[in-house]
Amino acid sequence: MKKIIKNGRIVTDSQVFKGDILIENGIIAAIGDTLSDPDAEIIDASEKYVLPGAVDVHTHMDLQAGKYRAVDDFYTGTVAAACGGTTSIVDHMAFGPKGCSLWHQVEEYHRLADGNAVVDYGFHGVIQHVTPSVLKEMEEISDNEGITSFKIYMTYDFMLKDDEIYQVLKKAKEAGIVIAVHCENDGVLNYLRKTYVEQGLTQPKYHPLSRPARCEAEAINRMLHLAAIAGGAPLYIVHLSSKEGLLEVQKAKASHQKHFAVETCTQYLTLTDSLYQDDQEGLKAIMSPPLRKEEDTQALWQALKDDVIDVVATDHCPFLFAGDKQAGAKNFTACPNGAPGVEERLRVLFSEGVMKGRITLPQMVKYLCTNPCRMYGLYPQKGTLLPGSDADIVILDPTKSRVLTHTDMHGACDYTCYEGWKVKGDIELVMLRGNVIVKDNHFLGEKGCGNYLKRQKSILV
Repeated sequence: MKKIIKNGRIVTDSQVFKGDILIENGIIAAIGDTLSDPDAEIIDASEKYVLPGAVDVHTHMDLQAGKYRAVDDFYTGTVAAACGGTTSIVDHMAFGPKGCSLWHQVEEYHRLADGNAVVDYGFHGVIQHVTPSVLKEMEEISDNEGITSFKIYMTYDFMLKDDEIYQVLKKAKEAGIVIAVHCENDGVLNYLRKTYVEQGLTQPKYHPLSRPARCEAEAINRMLHLAAIAGGAPLYIVHLSSKEGLLEVQKAKASHQKHFAVETCTQYLTLTDSLYQDDQEGLKAIMSPPLRKEEDTQALWQALKDDVIDVVATDHCPFLFAGDKQAGAKNFTACPNGAPGVEERLRVLFSEGVMKGRITLPQMVKYLCTNPCRMYGLYPQKGTLLPGSDADIVILDPTKSRVLTHTDMHGACDYTCYEGWKVKGDIELVMLRGNVIVKDNHFLGEKGCGNYLKRQKSILV
Protein backbone atom coordinates (compact mmCIF):
# COMPACT_ATOMS: atom_id res chain seq x y z
CA MET A 1 0.00 0.00 0.00
CA LYS A 2 1.15 3.52 -0.75
CA LYS A 3 1.72 5.93 2.13
CA ILE A 4 2.28 9.67 2.26
CA ILE A 5 3.91 11.30 5.27
CA LYS A 6 2.45 14.82 5.17
CA ASN A 7 3.69 18.16 6.48
CA GLY A 8 6.72 16.86 8.34
CA ARG A 9 9.98 18.65 8.96
CA ILE A 10 12.23 16.43 6.87
CA VAL A 11 15.81 16.13 8.11
CA THR A 12 18.83 15.09 6.07
CA ASP A 13 22.51 15.37 6.88
CA SER A 14 22.57 18.85 5.32
CA GLN A 15 19.19 20.51 5.84
CA VAL A 16 15.77 20.64 7.49
CA PHE A 17 12.76 21.49 5.31
CA LYS A 18 9.00 21.06 5.37
CA GLY A 19 7.64 18.53 2.91
CA ASP A 20 5.85 15.29 2.11
CA ILE A 21 7.22 11.82 1.41
CA LEU A 22 5.48 9.33 -0.87
CA ILE A 23 6.26 5.68 -0.16
CA GLU A 24 5.55 2.91 -2.62
CA ASN A 25 6.64 -0.74 -2.49
CA GLY A 26 8.89 -0.04 0.48
CA ILE A 27 10.84 2.67 -1.35
CA ILE A 28 10.72 6.46 -1.18
CA ALA A 29 9.02 7.27 -4.48
CA ALA A 30 8.95 11.06 -4.22
CA ILE A 31 9.61 14.01 -1.92
CA GLY A 32 7.72 17.28 -2.48
CA ASP A 33 5.60 20.08 -1.08
CA THR A 34 2.04 18.96 -1.78
CA LEU A 35 2.11 15.31 -2.72
CA SER A 36 -1.19 13.48 -3.14
CA ASP A 37 -2.43 10.08 -4.22
CA PRO A 38 -6.02 8.87 -3.81
CA ASP A 39 -4.81 5.35 -3.00
CA ALA A 40 -2.33 6.39 -0.32
CA GLU A 41 -2.66 6.16 3.44
CA ILE A 42 -1.93 9.57 4.96
CA ILE A 43 0.33 9.92 8.00
CA ASP A 44 0.25 13.43 9.46
CA ALA A 45 3.67 14.55 10.71
CA SER A 46 2.84 18.23 11.30
CA GLU A 47 5.33 19.91 13.66
CA LYS A 48 7.34 16.69 13.89
CA TYR A 49 10.75 15.72 12.57
CA VAL A 50 10.94 13.08 9.86
CA LEU A 51 14.35 11.36 10.02
CA PRO A 52 16.04 8.52 8.17
CA GLY A 53 16.01 5.32 10.19
CA ALA A 54 19.12 5.27 12.34
CA VAL A 55 21.89 2.79 11.51
CA ASP A 56 24.03 1.26 14.26
CA VAL A 57 27.25 -0.15 12.82
CA HIS A 58 28.62 -1.40 16.14
CA THR A 59 26.49 -3.97 17.94
CA HIS A 60 27.24 -7.35 19.50
CA MET A 61 24.08 -9.45 19.36
CA ASP A 62 24.26 -13.00 20.72
CA LEU A 63 27.98 -12.50 21.40
CA GLN A 64 29.88 -15.34 23.03
CA ALA A 65 32.67 -13.79 25.14
CA GLY A 66 34.59 -16.52 26.93
CA LYS A 67 32.12 -18.25 29.25
CA TYR A 68 29.58 -15.42 28.98
CA ARG A 69 27.03 -14.74 26.27
CA ALA A 70 25.34 -11.42 25.57
CA VAL A 71 21.73 -11.61 26.74
CA ASP A 72 20.26 -10.02 23.59
CA ASP A 73 19.96 -12.33 20.63
CA PHE A 74 19.16 -11.08 17.13
CA TYR A 75 15.44 -10.98 17.95
CA THR A 76 15.36 -9.19 21.30
CA GLY A 77 18.29 -6.96 20.40
CA THR A 78 16.78 -5.80 17.13
CA VAL A 79 13.36 -5.24 18.73
CA ALA A 80 15.16 -2.90 21.12
CA ALA A 81 16.95 -1.28 18.18
CA ALA A 82 13.68 -0.73 16.33
CA CYS A 83 11.97 0.80 19.35
CA GLY A 84 14.90 3.20 19.62
CA GLY A 85 14.58 4.31 16.00
CA THR A 86 17.34 2.11 14.57
CA THR A 87 16.26 0.29 11.41
CA SER A 88 19.57 -1.29 10.35
CA ILE A 89 22.55 -2.71 12.20
CA VAL A 90 25.95 -4.03 11.17
CA ASP A 91 26.93 -6.50 13.86
CA HIS A 92 30.45 -7.40 14.93
CA MET A 93 31.01 -11.15 14.95
CA ALA A 94 32.46 -12.84 18.00
CA PHE A 95 35.67 -14.84 17.83
CA GLY A 96 35.27 -18.40 16.61
CA PRO A 97 37.19 -21.53 17.60
CA LYS A 98 40.95 -21.25 17.56
CA GLY A 99 42.32 -21.62 14.06
CA CYS A 100 38.94 -21.53 12.33
CA SER A 101 38.45 -20.11 8.86
CA LEU A 102 36.77 -16.74 8.36
CA TRP A 103 33.81 -18.57 6.81
CA HIS A 104 33.10 -20.35 10.10
CA GLN A 105 31.75 -17.24 11.81
CA VAL A 106 29.98 -16.03 8.66
CA GLU A 107 27.97 -19.24 8.63
CA GLU A 108 27.42 -19.12 12.39
CA TYR A 109 26.09 -15.56 12.29
CA HIS A 110 23.70 -16.30 9.47
CA ARG A 111 22.39 -19.13 11.65
CA LEU A 112 21.93 -16.75 14.58
CA ALA A 113 20.38 -13.83 12.69
CA ASP A 114 18.50 -15.14 9.66
CA GLY A 115 14.80 -15.43 10.47
CA ASN A 116 15.22 -13.67 13.82
CA ALA A 117 16.22 -10.05 13.16
CA VAL A 118 13.41 -7.49 12.92
CA VAL A 119 15.55 -4.74 11.38
CA ASP A 120 17.81 -5.06 8.35
CA TYR A 121 21.25 -6.37 9.24
CA GLY A 122 24.75 -6.98 8.02
CA PHE A 123 27.94 -8.32 9.57
CA HIS A 124 31.54 -7.28 10.07
CA GLY A 125 33.91 -10.20 9.73
CA VAL A 126 36.48 -10.85 12.46
CA ILE A 127 40.14 -11.80 12.02
CA GLN A 128 41.75 -13.68 14.91
CA HIS A 129 44.87 -15.06 13.21
CA VAL A 130 46.67 -14.38 9.95
CA THR A 131 47.62 -16.93 7.32
CA PRO A 132 47.65 -16.82 3.50
CA SER A 133 44.29 -18.63 3.47
CA VAL A 134 42.74 -16.09 5.85
CA LEU A 135 43.89 -13.21 3.66
CA LYS A 136 42.39 -14.96 0.63
CA GLU A 137 39.11 -15.56 2.48
CA MET A 138 38.82 -11.85 3.28
CA GLU A 139 38.41 -11.08 -0.41
CA GLU A 140 36.17 -14.09 -1.08
CA ILE A 141 33.78 -13.11 1.71
CA SER A 142 33.76 -9.48 0.60
CA ASP A 143 32.91 -10.45 -2.97
CA ASN A 144 30.39 -13.20 -2.22
CA GLU A 145 28.72 -12.11 1.02
CA GLY A 146 28.94 -8.33 0.81
CA ILE A 147 30.85 -8.33 4.10
CA THR A 148 33.15 -5.49 3.09
CA SER A 149 34.67 -4.85 6.51
CA PHE A 150 36.57 -6.91 9.06
CA LYS A 151 37.47 -6.19 12.67
CA ILE A 152 40.78 -6.75 14.38
CA TYR A 153 41.77 -6.32 18.02
CA MET A 154 44.95 -4.93 19.54
CA THR A 155 44.10 -6.63 22.85
CA TYR A 156 42.17 -9.70 24.12
CA ASP A 157 42.97 -13.37 23.53
CA PHE A 158 42.93 -13.20 19.74
CA MET A 159 44.73 -9.89 19.36
CA LEU A 160 46.94 -9.42 16.30
CA LYS A 161 50.58 -8.39 16.47
CA ASP A 162 51.88 -5.49 14.41
CA ASP A 163 53.26 -7.66 11.63
CA GLU A 164 49.93 -9.45 11.33
CA ILE A 165 48.05 -6.15 11.37
CA TYR A 166 50.26 -4.90 8.57
CA GLN A 167 49.50 -7.96 6.42
CA VAL A 168 45.76 -7.49 6.98
CA LEU A 169 45.98 -3.80 6.10
CA LYS A 170 47.92 -4.53 2.90
CA LYS A 171 45.25 -7.00 1.82
CA ALA A 172 42.49 -4.55 2.77
CA LYS A 173 44.08 -1.84 0.64
CA GLU A 174 44.33 -4.23 -2.30
CA ALA A 175 40.75 -5.55 -1.99
CA GLY A 176 38.91 -2.38 -0.98
CA ILE A 177 37.99 -3.67 2.48
CA VAL A 178 37.63 -1.53 5.61
CA ILE A 179 39.45 -2.67 8.76
CA ALA A 180 37.73 -1.75 12.02
CA VAL A 181 40.04 -1.74 15.03
CA HIS A 182 39.72 -1.93 18.80
CA CYS A 183 42.67 0.22 19.87
CA GLU A 184 44.23 -0.38 23.30
CA ASN A 185 47.80 -1.19 24.34
CA ASP A 186 47.51 -4.81 25.46
CA GLY A 187 50.82 -5.10 27.33
CA VAL A 188 50.32 -2.10 29.57
CA LEU A 189 46.68 -2.67 30.42
CA ASN A 190 47.24 -6.33 31.28
CA TYR A 191 50.19 -5.41 33.47
CA LEU A 192 48.02 -2.85 35.27
CA ARG A 193 45.10 -5.26 35.69
CA LYS A 194 47.42 -7.90 37.15
CA THR A 195 49.06 -5.39 39.47
CA TYR A 196 45.76 -4.05 40.84
CA VAL A 197 44.51 -7.57 41.54
CA GLU A 198 47.75 -8.55 43.29
CA GLN A 199 47.39 -5.48 45.50
CA GLY A 200 43.78 -6.33 46.37
CA LEU A 201 42.45 -3.31 44.49
CA THR A 202 39.58 -5.09 42.81
CA GLN A 203 36.57 -2.74 43.07
CA PRO A 204 35.00 -1.34 39.88
CA LYS A 205 36.70 2.04 40.42
CA TYR A 206 40.00 0.41 39.42
CA HIS A 207 38.65 -0.66 36.04
CA PRO A 208 39.27 2.73 34.34
CA LEU A 209 42.63 3.05 36.10
CA SER A 210 43.69 -0.29 34.62
CA ARG A 211 42.84 0.87 31.08
CA PRO A 212 44.10 4.49 31.01
CA ALA A 213 43.31 6.81 28.14
CA ARG A 214 46.91 6.83 26.96
CA CYS A 215 46.65 3.08 26.30
CA GLU A 216 43.94 3.99 23.80
CA ALA A 217 45.87 6.95 22.42
CA GLU A 218 49.10 4.97 21.87
CA ALA A 219 47.26 2.22 20.04
CA ILE A 220 45.36 4.70 17.85
CA ASN A 221 48.62 6.41 16.97
CA ARG A 222 50.25 3.09 16.11
CA MET A 223 47.27 1.94 14.07
CA LEU A 224 47.17 5.15 12.04
CA HIS A 225 50.87 4.82 11.24
CA LEU A 226 50.48 1.17 10.27
CA ALA A 227 47.62 2.07 7.91
CA ALA A 228 49.80 4.79 6.35
CA ILE A 229 52.73 2.38 5.94
CA ALA A 230 50.34 -0.02 4.20
CA GLY A 231 49.69 2.59 1.53
CA GLY A 232 46.72 4.32 3.10
CA ALA A 233 44.67 1.24 3.98
CA PRO A 234 40.99 1.90 4.80
CA LEU A 235 40.76 2.17 8.58
CA TYR A 236 37.85 2.66 10.99
CA ILE A 237 38.64 3.32 14.66
CA VAL A 238 35.84 2.04 16.90
CA HIS A 239 34.54 3.47 20.20
CA LEU A 240 36.88 6.46 20.70
CA SER A 241 36.54 7.32 24.40
CA SER A 242 39.13 9.92 25.35
CA LYS A 243 40.52 13.35 24.55
CA GLU A 244 44.00 11.78 24.41
CA GLY A 245 42.83 9.39 21.72
CA LEU A 246 41.07 12.26 19.96
CA LEU A 247 44.35 14.21 19.87
CA GLU A 248 45.95 11.39 17.86
CA VAL A 249 43.04 11.53 15.41
CA GLN A 250 43.41 15.30 15.08
CA LYS A 251 47.15 14.91 14.41
CA ALA A 252 46.45 12.46 11.59
CA LYS A 253 43.84 14.76 10.09
CA ALA A 254 46.20 17.73 10.37
CA SER A 255 48.81 15.74 8.44
CA HIS A 256 46.17 15.05 5.74
CA GLN A 257 46.09 11.29 6.25
CA LYS A 258 43.18 9.90 4.25
CA HIS A 259 41.08 6.74 4.15
CA PHE A 260 40.20 6.58 7.84
CA ALA A 261 37.14 7.27 9.96
CA VAL A 262 36.43 7.49 13.68
CA GLU A 263 33.49 6.37 15.78
CA THR A 264 32.51 7.24 19.32
CA CYS A 265 29.57 5.85 21.29
CA THR A 266 26.67 7.36 23.19
CA GLN A 267 28.09 6.37 26.58
CA TYR A 268 31.40 8.15 26.02
CA LEU A 269 29.50 11.37 25.31
CA THR A 270 27.18 11.20 28.28
CA LEU A 271 28.47 8.99 31.13
CA THR A 272 31.63 9.30 33.24
CA ASP A 273 33.86 7.15 35.43
CA SER A 274 32.03 8.46 38.50
CA LEU A 275 29.65 5.52 37.97
CA TYR A 276 32.42 3.15 39.04
CA GLN A 277 32.52 4.57 42.56
CA ASP A 278 29.57 2.37 43.56
CA ASP A 279 30.92 -1.14 44.14
CA GLN A 280 27.69 -2.79 42.94
CA GLU A 281 26.09 -0.37 40.48
CA GLY A 282 29.51 0.25 38.94
CA LEU A 283 29.46 -3.27 37.51
CA LYS A 284 26.75 -2.17 35.07
CA ALA A 285 29.15 0.25 33.40
CA ILE A 286 32.17 -2.04 33.08
CA MET A 287 33.02 -1.93 29.39
CA SER A 288 36.18 -1.50 27.35
CA PRO A 289 37.37 1.08 26.85
CA PRO A 290 36.00 2.31 30.18
CA LEU A 291 34.01 5.46 30.78
CA ARG A 292 36.26 8.48 31.15
CA LYS A 293 36.00 11.90 32.78
CA GLU A 294 33.83 14.95 32.16
CA GLU A 295 36.65 16.64 30.25
CA ASP A 296 36.69 13.70 27.85
CA THR A 297 32.95 13.93 27.18
CA GLN A 298 33.31 17.65 26.51
CA ALA A 299 36.18 17.04 24.07
CA LEU A 300 34.16 14.43 22.19
CA TRP A 301 31.11 16.71 21.92
CA GLN A 302 33.34 19.45 20.54
CA ALA A 303 34.79 17.00 18.02
CA LEU A 304 31.27 16.16 16.85
CA LYS A 305 30.44 19.82 16.54
CA ASP A 306 33.62 20.33 14.50
CA ASP A 307 33.01 17.24 12.30
CA VAL A 308 36.19 15.54 13.50
CA ILE A 309 34.36 12.35 14.54
CA ASP A 310 32.36 10.57 11.84
CA VAL A 311 29.92 8.21 13.56
CA VAL A 312 28.11 7.70 16.88
CA ALA A 313 27.38 4.00 17.49
CA THR A 314 26.65 2.01 20.67
CA ASP A 315 28.88 -1.07 21.11
CA HIS A 316 25.66 -2.65 22.40
CA CYS A 317 26.77 -5.76 24.31
CA PRO A 318 24.48 -6.44 27.29
CA PHE A 319 24.96 -8.92 30.12
CA LEU A 320 22.54 -9.44 33.01
CA PHE A 321 23.39 -7.35 36.05
CA ALA A 322 21.70 -9.90 38.31
CA GLY A 323 23.64 -12.70 36.66
CA ASP A 324 26.88 -12.50 34.69
CA LYS A 325 27.89 -9.03 35.87
CA GLN A 326 28.04 -10.33 39.45
CA ALA A 327 31.12 -12.34 38.49
CA GLY A 328 32.94 -9.03 39.00
CA ALA A 329 31.51 -8.30 42.44
CA LYS A 330 34.79 -9.16 44.13
CA ASN A 331 37.14 -8.65 41.18
CA PHE A 332 36.43 -6.22 38.36
CA THR A 333 38.65 -8.19 35.96
CA ALA A 334 36.18 -11.11 36.13
CA CYS A 335 33.23 -8.96 35.03
CA PRO A 336 32.11 -9.42 31.41
CA ASN A 337 32.69 -6.21 29.50
CA GLY A 338 29.71 -4.54 27.87
CA ALA A 339 26.42 -2.71 28.40
CA PRO A 340 23.13 -2.12 26.58
CA GLY A 341 22.62 0.99 24.47
CA VAL A 342 21.03 0.27 21.09
CA GLU A 343 17.58 1.46 22.22
CA GLU A 344 18.74 4.59 24.03
CA ARG A 345 21.06 6.08 21.39
CA LEU A 346 18.79 8.26 19.23
CA ARG A 347 16.78 9.63 22.15
CA VAL A 348 19.87 10.45 24.19
CA LEU A 349 21.73 12.07 21.30
CA PHE A 350 18.71 14.18 20.35
CA SER A 351 18.14 15.32 23.95
CA GLU A 352 21.75 15.76 25.06
CA GLY A 353 23.11 16.86 21.69
CA VAL A 354 20.51 18.68 19.61
CA MET A 355 18.28 20.06 22.36
CA LYS A 356 21.28 21.32 24.34
CA GLY A 357 22.83 22.98 21.29
CA ARG A 358 25.93 20.79 21.18
CA ILE A 359 25.23 19.59 17.64
CA THR A 360 22.67 20.47 14.98
CA LEU A 361 19.84 18.21 13.87
CA PRO A 362 21.47 17.58 10.45
CA GLN A 363 24.68 16.66 12.27
CA MET A 364 22.77 14.13 14.35
CA VAL A 365 21.41 12.57 11.16
CA LYS A 366 24.91 12.55 9.71
CA TYR A 367 26.39 10.70 12.72
CA LEU A 368 23.52 8.27 13.32
CA CYS A 369 22.35 7.62 9.77
CA THR A 370 24.21 8.91 6.74
CA ASN A 371 27.87 8.59 7.71
CA PRO A 372 27.59 5.02 9.05
CA CYS A 373 26.14 4.02 5.69
CA ARG A 374 28.82 5.84 3.73
CA MET A 375 31.57 4.25 5.81
CA TYR A 376 30.18 0.74 5.43
CA GLY A 377 28.71 0.54 1.93
CA LEU A 378 24.98 1.04 2.58
CA TYR A 379 24.48 4.52 1.13
CA PRO A 380 22.14 5.63 -0.45
CA GLN A 381 19.98 2.54 0.10
CA LYS A 382 20.06 3.34 3.81
CA GLY A 383 20.80 6.37 5.98
CA THR A 384 19.10 9.09 3.97
CA LEU A 385 15.75 10.32 2.66
CA LEU A 386 16.02 10.38 -1.13
CA PRO A 387 13.85 9.06 -3.95
CA GLY A 388 14.95 5.46 -4.48
CA SER A 389 16.17 4.93 -0.91
CA ASP A 390 14.54 2.37 1.36
CA ALA A 391 11.62 3.91 3.26
CA ASP A 392 13.27 3.47 6.66
CA ILE A 393 11.82 6.42 8.55
CA VAL A 394 11.52 7.73 12.11
CA ILE A 395 8.95 10.35 13.13
CA LEU A 396 10.09 12.20 16.24
CA ASP A 397 7.98 14.61 18.28
CA PRO A 398 10.25 17.29 19.79
CA THR A 399 7.49 18.59 22.08
CA LYS A 400 7.25 15.39 24.07
CA SER A 401 9.65 13.97 26.62
CA ARG A 402 10.26 10.58 28.18
CA VAL A 403 11.90 9.29 31.34
CA LEU A 404 14.20 6.43 30.38
CA THR A 405 13.69 3.40 32.57
CA HIS A 406 14.41 -0.29 32.24
CA THR A 407 10.70 -1.13 32.47
CA ASP A 408 10.09 0.71 29.19
CA MET A 409 12.96 -0.97 27.34
CA HIS A 410 12.44 -3.84 24.94
CA GLY A 411 15.71 -5.77 25.07
CA ALA A 412 16.50 -8.74 27.31
CA CYS A 413 18.89 -6.89 29.63
CA ASP A 414 17.76 -6.13 33.18
CA TYR A 415 19.04 -2.54 33.35
CA THR A 416 19.83 0.63 31.43
CA CYS A 417 22.75 2.91 32.25
CA TYR A 418 20.32 5.81 31.72
CA GLU A 419 17.79 4.84 34.40
CA GLY A 420 15.76 7.90 35.39
CA TRP A 421 17.13 10.20 32.67
CA LYS A 422 14.53 12.62 31.36
CA VAL A 423 15.05 13.07 27.64
CA LYS A 424 13.43 15.71 25.44
CA GLY A 425 11.83 14.45 22.26
CA ASP A 426 10.14 11.11 21.72
CA ILE A 427 9.82 8.61 18.92
CA GLU A 428 6.27 8.40 17.62
CA LEU A 429 6.64 5.99 14.72
CA VAL A 430 9.29 3.83 13.04
CA MET A 431 9.07 2.40 9.53
CA LEU A 432 11.18 -0.34 7.97
CA ARG A 433 10.91 -0.37 4.19
CA GLY A 434 7.56 1.42 4.43
CA ASN A 435 6.06 -0.88 7.05
CA VAL A 436 5.25 0.54 10.49
CA ILE A 437 7.16 -1.62 12.97
CA VAL A 438 6.99 0.67 16.04
CA LYS A 439 4.28 3.05 17.18
CA ASP A 440 4.28 4.92 20.50
CA ASN A 441 6.95 2.61 21.96
CA HIS A 442 5.08 -0.56 20.99
CA PHE A 443 6.72 -3.04 18.65
CA LEU A 444 4.36 -4.02 15.82
CA GLY A 445 6.68 -5.92 13.50
CA GLU A 446 7.16 -9.64 13.00
CA LYS A 447 10.06 -11.85 13.97
CA GLY A 448 12.38 -12.27 11.00
CA CYS A 449 11.12 -9.23 9.05
CA GLY A 450 14.67 -7.89 8.78
CA ASN A 451 16.58 -8.49 5.55
CA TYR A 452 20.26 -9.40 5.26
CA LEU A 453 22.28 -6.54 3.77
CA LYS A 454 24.96 -7.35 1.22
CA ARG A 455 27.09 -4.23 1.45
CA GLN A 456 28.99 -2.36 -1.25
CA LYS A 457 32.42 -0.75 -0.91
CA SER A 458 32.99 2.05 1.59
CA ILE A 459 33.80 5.62 0.62
CA LEU A 460 37.02 5.09 2.60
CA VAL A 461 38.56 2.79 0.00
